[in-house]
Amino acid sequence: LSLSPPPPSSFRVNGVVEVYDPQASKNPSCRKPIGVDGRPKVIEGRLREELPSAFGDRRNIGGVDRRPTWGDLAPPMAAATRYWVVSLPVKISHSQSWARLQEAISKNVFDAPLYRFNTPDLRVGTLDSLLSLSDDLVKSNSFIEAVSHKIRRQIEESERVSGVEGGALTVDGVPVDTYLTRFVWDEARYPTMSPLREIVDSIHSQVAKIEDDMKVRVSEYNNVRSQLNAINRKQSGSLAVRDLSNLVKPEDIITSEHLVTLLAIVPKYSQKDWLSSYETLTTFVVPRSSKKLYEDNEYALFTVTLFSRVADNFKTSARERAFQIREFEYSPEAQESRKQELEKLIQDQETMRSSLLQWCYASYGEVFSSWMHFCAVRVFVESILRYGLPPCFLAAVLAPPVKSEKKVRSILEELCGNSNSIFWKSEDDVSIAGLGGESEAFPYVSFTINIV
Repeated sequence: LSLSPPPPSSFRVNGVVEVYDPQASKNPSCRKPIGVDGRPKVIEGRLREELPSAFGDRRNIGGVDRRPTWGDLAPPMAAATRYWVVSLPVKISHSQSWARLQEAISKNVFDAPLYRFNTPDLRVGTLDSLLSLSDDLVKSNSFIEAVSHKIRRQIEESERVSGVEGGALTVDGVPVDTYLTRFVWDEARYPTMSPLREIVDSIHSQVAKIEDDMKVRVSEYNNVRSQLNAINRKQSGSLAVRDLSNLVKPEDIITSEHLVTLLAIVPKYSQKDWLSSYETLTTFVVPRSSKKLYEDNEYALFTVTLFSRVADNFKTSARERAFQIREFEYSPEAQESRKQELEKLIQDQETMRSSLLQWCYASYGEVFSSWMHFCAVRVFVESILRYGLPPCFLAAVLAPPVKSEKKVRSILEELCGNSNSIFWKSEDDVSIAGLGGESEAFPYVSFTINIV
């Protein structure tokens, strides 16, 4: 008769195999997850058991009345921006493969988060259809990823222009990294009984429609920005090109049956030359009529009054002396119209920027969700082509730091246990095309998701 304690038991919770020590408590709700070394095991980055009462009484945490958990005490981890999606062949059972993967990663790499990637049982179809679809998945993935990044850059640009930092990007109300690591297939949106080609085409068309809509919205927004920038350049540029209406007052202009006032743009360092010569550039110039209205870093703005019948001769003589005569007609109505146009453009730009930003937030979530469903199809297709039928593979998401990537690759290759692994190794690290258009060649299915 053996008196040794019963071994830890395992069962599946939300598609994730969790190991529990039956001796921790007779109450299943208080059983403690354990690791291979007997210590509490972090399951998908967070423990689910309650802490001993010494850590505090029950209290409201996240709107739930409960006692603090180990996960509440753990410092938050920075969200990764680069993830691996991999699949390994299952030899005995999914639970055993998952336990081996968890054990190998936790024992050898302490800073590589590991999650299950829930891939549904999709329709397989024929081998020819899978081979044809695999070729198209490469191009479609690049397209969907590019649209996702394009929307994200537009959000960052809009926030930079407005000077307001928005909140974190979300998908269905949860952070992007959480949606990826806790991915659940949306059966209502993409029925698993639909042909794979139909699912992929549906995802591609939805993303393409969003991209077309984005092009229209961004074009309209940029058009308003361009008009506003053009007006601002005219009002803040050099005197040689800027709008002069806000620099000239009604009393500066004399207009009668015989007299006219011209505006002269004089180089900053030629003002003395102008003042000593403007009266002699032509006949019938009113003496001492020139007055300086404004000066910038390059030019000075002067008025000069003369008989209208010699205005053309004066312009010619002034141009020969490097003085520019600007065409100008003072009109209060036109000035007020330009002011109203400027105010309207400013209001339109802010309205369109806010509308575009909100649209980008919503569309990014939709595109990212479609992308993750697309990744699930890719894993399914490539796993069947790699490991054969019936579908029997374990999909997972990892976020290893750069320093641990080689170690994680070595672990995955060892767990894959494929006798043909050597044929997937490229000499001198020469890469070959892999899934997702990336340069990856491994004996197991693997591709990278760059969120940023």
